Amino acid sequence: MQFSVIQSDNQSNARAGFIETAHGTIETPIFMPVGTVGAVKGVHLRELEEEIKAQIILGNTYHLFLRPGMDVIAQAGGLHHFNAWKKPILTDSGGFQVFSLNDRRKITENGTQFSSHIDGSKHEFTPENVIDTQRIIGSDIMMAFDECTPYPASEDYAQQSMQRTHRWLCRCYQQWQQTEPKYGHYQSLFPIVQGSVYPHLRRQSAEFVAQLDLDGNAIGGVSVGEPTELMYQMTDICCSILPKDKPRYLMGVGTPANILECIALGVDMFDCVMPTRNGRNATLFTRNGIMNLRNEKWKNDHSPLEPQSELYADKVYTKAYLRHLFNNGEMLASMIGSLHNLHFYLWLVRQAREHILMGDFATWKNKMVKKIAVRI
Repeated sequence: MQFSVIQSDNQSNARAGFIETAHGTIETPIFMPVGTVGAVKGVHLRELEEEIKAQIILGNTYHLFLRPGMDVIAQAGGLHHFNAWKKPILTDSGGFQVFSLNDRRKITENGTQFSSHIDGSKHEFTPENVIDTQRIIGSDIMMAFDECTPYPASEDYAQQSMQRTHRWLCRCYQQWQQTEPKYGHYQSLFPIVQGSVYPHLRRQSAEFVAQLDLDGNAIGGVSVGEPTELMYQMTDICCSILPKDKPRYLMGVGTPANILECIALGVDMFDCVMPTRNGRNATLFTRNGIMNLRNEKWKNDHSPLEPQSELYADKVYTKAYLRHLFNNGEMLASMIGSLHNLHFYLWLVRQAREHILMGDFATWKNKMVKKIAVRI
């Protein structure tokens, strides 16, 4: 994998670049739609490629491991063949999902034992078998297995958790080096910075991760309930230490405003379930603010959802019609809402990239954050 920065912003740490993978080139900064079980909910591949203009999607190791299982994916020739997505794929290691199981999992030095949320069956994830599982999935970018430290956490626990993540990372790294890709294309490994909301732990973790000199680096353990300003502070600390010549991935973030602010801090890659989850629940992000399509004010608004948009659905369907669909539980409403929000997110990061290239990103960002965060 190759990463190149082609332009940096003079008034912030934002940068525009390219990530070259075996399945295509990604223009950064980039937002990655979440395809947890190998599919972005309610969205066809053609819409992802041609209308949303997604360049990379996510799959999740935990969910794919449980269903359909590695035998099915291996026989298909990897996730690219199984779901017919031919562009790059990143897989989360499943660490966040396992640790969110709370009373259904047990953390040991070897890994994590857990009960499936589907049928209660017992399983164990270790740094080694998580790498092996991602080899079978065949993602272009694999994530190291980490402990996603909860918030709030004491400084003592955050330190223990971070150190365990570092030990697991060393085992992931060794397994990655000792195994080969199964489908003939290169797979990168990204380590994950932890440390909760403690600046000295974040610095220590970022330094540990950076010295491995892998293809890219991720910042985890944010957007888990901490105040937004603390998220920005921890992200800023990490970006100041992580190498400038490697892509930086902020995991699970966030709102459109969060994304713009973190691009300004030096982040290149984002993912979040928010656009599809909110879209399924009648909350639409737009260029002029956030709309709740269930509100009475849209009942007789027969104007297009977003007339400036290039998305077919935005130009054809009206606010009144989509409100009608939501209020009647029509599945088309969730599909339109998801399409709209994903299109908006990808449009937003493309705009950010263009303004970085033009040299006026900071000025544009400050104006845009105010516009897109208001409720209309």
